Amino acid sequence: MMNTELTIGRSGQRGAQAASRSDAVVSRFEISVHDTVASLEQEWRSLDADVLNSLHQSYDWCAAWAQVHDSELLIIRGTFDGELLFILPLEIVPGRLFNTARLIGAPHSNLNTGLFATDTLPFSSAEFANLLTRELNHHLRHKVDLVTLEKAPHDWRGTASPLASLPGVKHQNASFQLPLLSSFEKTLAQVNAKRRRKKMRISERRLDALGGYDYVVAENPQEAEALLDIFFRQKAVRFAALGLPDVFHDDRTRAFFHAIAGRRGVADDRLLELNAIRLRGEHGGRIVAVAGLSRKADHVICQFGSIDEELAGDASPGELLFYRMIERLCGKDATLFDFGVGDQPYKRSWCTIETPLRDILLPLTLRGRFAACYHRAVVRAKATVKANKAVYAFLQRARSRKTHTNRQINEADSA
Repeated sequence: MMNTELTIGRSGQRGAQAASRSDAVVSRFEISVHDTVASLEQEWRSLDADVLNSLHQSYDWCAAWAQVHDSELLIIRGTFDGELLFILPLEIVPGRLFNTARLIGAPHSNLNTGLFATDTLPFSSAEFANLLTRELNHHLRHKVDLVTLEKAPHDWRGTASPLASLPGVKHQNASFQLPLLSSFEKTLAQVNAKRRRKKMRISERRLDALGGYDYVVAENPQEAEALLDIFFRQKAVRFAALGLPDVFHDDRTRAFFHAIAGRRGVADDRLLELNAIRLRGEHGGRIVAVAGLSRKADHVICQFGSIDEELAGDASPGELLFYRMIERLCGKDATLFDFGVGDQPYKRSWCTIETPLRDILLPLTLRGRFAACYHRAVVRAKATVKANKAVYAFLQRARSRKTHTNRQINEADSA
């Protein structure tokens, strides 16, 4: 009996000590909510300097998005002992049944980390998750039902994410990366250099039959915006052929990409650099492939790409463009080429790293709990379909046939 009582007493003492420590941490942790990006510019830019913080949460990226969208902003600023700890830039997406706060520009981001002052929190990841959830509940539940932080890595470049202990669901797609080594030859050796060079030579022979080509990089915002418009046209054709909605169709989305095209961010980072394959000869000046790259420090992200579906498609100009971009970046202080989110055969053929991503879901109300359950169900259903290659291929063919049939009906009606 005595030993039992002693054990209970020690357990209670440990519990009291833990509770006391927790209360002390809570009192030193604070968040504030801001409705403009400009009000935090100086502190925001100071966090941009950390290479582990994603370019998609950078000040210039978020400010450009906010300028052309009319979303209500909820910029979360967190401090510990009065010192800046993090910024989470959110925007409200109103819905018929519930309102969601998501990271600014989330539909067009490839990596979301938030912005943290250090990769080492002054408390455990689990404590941070509890503190952040509690504070968001207190400050935001009167405005939104659910907070989502989509496409967040559990760890990034060997460092665990401060967001790792927050609840969520595995995103249906991973992102894919290729390390860039000291030379192009060493980089290619990671992914079957002989096969890569053979594909490149085949592409070049087919383009030579059309008069040859030039690999071009936009030198100024005007050139970048011209290539961007070509990308929008090429991608619209591709989406239509696949029976998919054009995610770049919205005028505000296009205005955002125009706003950052050719611009540089902090420390000469590239917000959006446009690269292309341009034909010579009979089709001189025609662009047959376009890609948009963003760069922060040594990390390069391919934001999007397209090809001309009508001319030179059999020459694989998109693959050739990747070859030339990676070749150019090797030896120029870039160490990671990121093909972004989405599982495609060409990405797997190029990449040696697969980074799983998570959608973090923080319900703040009862409706938010239902919304989080719905989000999980949708993501898991997509993941199940994509994991079954036969089912996925069948759905793609069915969607394409439906689009083709609808196009024929529309043409007949207008005849």
